[in-house]
Amino acid sequence: MNTQLTIKLNNGAEMPMAGIGTFLLTPDEAEASCVSALSCGCRLIDTANAYVNERAVGRAMKKSGLKREEIFLETKLWPSFYEQADAVEKTLARLDTDYIDLLLIHQPAGNFAAGYRRMEKAYKEGKVRAIGLSNFNMEQIKEILSICGIKPAILQTEVHPYYQEKELKQFLSSEGIVTQAWYPLGHGDKALLEEPLFTELARKYNKSSAQIILRWHIQTGNIVIPGSKNPAHIKDNFALFDFELTKAEMSDIAALDKGVRYYTSTPELLNRYAAMVPPVDEQK
Repeated sequence: MNTQLTIKLNNGAEMPMAGIGTFLLTPDEAEASCVSALSCGCRLIDTANAYVNERAVGRAMKKSGLKREEIFLETKLWPSFYEQADAVEKTLARLDTDYIDLLLIHQPAGNFAAGYRRMEKAYKEGKVRAIGLSNFNMEQIKEILSICGIKPAILQTEVHPYYQEKELKQFLSSEGIVTQAWYPLGHGDKALLEEPLFTELARKYNKSSAQIILRWHIQTGNIVIPGSKNPAHIKDNFALFDFELTKAEMSDIAALDKGVRYYTSTPELLNRYAAMVPPVDEQK
């Protein structure tokens, strides 16, 4: 049985370094994937108001038979909820849980300062164990740092070998903020997965290219949340703790950085996010 690695957040909480993401999964897919992942030793689940599968994640946690405190549950507030007084309580109700381990501001759109204050209040009330940000750039993070009473513990952002965010990571490290990678495998880009270096390392360690990339993330300090609905892939995504890349191999991967990302935010996109109200997650 592989042993999960954890990382200590700036408030002392311990967070698993590998989990499952539920972006673009239907409720039925999210429930099945989370049950499968938890049975493979996964203890971190990432969801969001906007994914409209929080109820399904709540069901999966119950179905797993694990105690609530054994699971690290992460979700995100959507911009249209930032100014709603009961946004956190409604999120807890959908997840059918008394607390959230990590709550993030999903997008730097709308009145995100109000959303952050709402999370700080929930943190002080014990409804949330840690708070953080998603999709914020360095200037937007500095804006939060200038007004916050409780520092963000996490930045969830796009990171992968083609887009390593070295300067941002250095800044985050100086502020005691941990990086969490979404699109950790480059949005399934074949060019990335078929990089000769990963093919070579996969052969050496008897792993897949995806496992090599995920292991690189973990060794460089990134928490990873690859999404999948394939039970075999889900299992493989947690078989990361029985090998270790060498310093030379880590340097070779660092040299692959192209500054190329798959998602680009724009002011127009953020305005659309602020106006968008996700469908109500009413599935029972």
